[in-house]
Amino acid sequence: MSVQERKERERSDRERLIVATARELAEQQGWDAVTTRRLAERIEYSQPVLYSHFRGKREIIGAVALDGAAEMAAAVRAATAAADGPRTRVTALARAYLGFAERNPAVYDAMFQLDGGLTFANDDTPEPLKDAFAALLESLGEAAGDGVHPGLFTEVFWASLHGLATLTRAGRLPPGDAERRVELLVDRLAVV
Repeated sequence: MSVQERKERERSDRERLIVATARELAEQQGWDAVTTRRLAERIEYSQPVLYSHFRGKREIIGAVALDGAAEMAAAVRAATAAADGPRTRVTALARAYLGFAERNPAVYDAMFQLDGGLTFANDDTPEPLKDAFAALLESLGEAAGDGVHPGLFTEVFWASLHGLATLTRAGRLPPGDAERRVELLVDRLAVV
C-alpha cells in the first residue's frame, strides 16, 4: 500500500468516525448537543481536523442523512424481499419504514427535518437519496393502480408514512393503533 493510499484510508476512517460519533451523540442527546467542540473531544482530534472533513454541523447532518438513506433503503428492500405478493410487500414496506423512523429518530431528523444541505427531487440529488426513493418505488409502483403515475403514488404514500412517523413520535397519535394505521393506509391507498 502506498503512502497516498494509506493517507486516503486514514482520512476516510476519520470521516466515518466523525459521522458515527455525531449520530451517536444526536441519538443520545439530540442534535443540539452535536457541536464541533464536543465531537472533537469525543473523537480525540482537534476542531481543525473536523473542519478539514466538514465545513460545519450542516455538512455533518448531511453525511448522517446520506448514511441513513442507505440504511433505510436496505431495510425496506430486506423487508419487501421476503414478502409474498403485492399487498404483503406494501405492508412490509410500511412497517420497515416506520420501524426505521422509530429506531433512528436522530437519523430520521437528519434525513427529513434538519438542513443538511442536501437537495431532494432534483438532478443533483445525492445518489443515496435517489436510491432510498427507488427502494420505495420498487414495491409501491405496482400498487399505484391504473392511470396513476407510480412515482407520484410513491410520493403520496411516502408522505403518508412520513406523517405517521412524525405524528407518532411527537405523541400526537395514540401508540396502540399503529398496526391499524398501516392496514388502513394499505387498504385505502394501495391497489393490491
